[in-house]
Amino acid sequence: TMFKKLIIATLAVSAGAFAPSPFAARTSTSLFFEYGKYDEKEWSNEAKKDVYDSWDPNQPRSTTNFNPFETFQGNSPDASGIYPGENRYKDPIRPDINFQQMMAERAEAEERAANPKPGDVPGAPGCKN
Repeated sequence: TMFKKLIIATLAVSAGAFAPSPFAARTSTSLFFEYGKYDEKEWSNEAKKDVYDSWDPNQPRSTTNFNPFETFQGNSPDASGIYPGENRYKDPIRPDINFQQMMAERAEAEERAANPKPGDVPGAPGCKN
């Protein structure tokens, strides 16, 4: 019976480790998350150019301030600037495209790479890389 009392006492003490502390401060949890302008809309090249035009590389990166043409680990971001594998990533709604459009987009990409926005450097607040 002494062994039985010892086991009950041990269980009672260890159960207290899982009980919430009456003195612990509660922290609020923010449930609000702002998705990008083109969330749940077609994520076309025109939409990406619109987001790119409003992107400021000198401001902190967010779901409304990101470079939609920037890749990270070989992936492109969704319409909110979130990459595959990150929390809240959504597969974007992509338009139909043909080879001619792809070649035009490639020429635009080369032009963007040759003439980056002022402040668009690795490590800038608005850049992922």
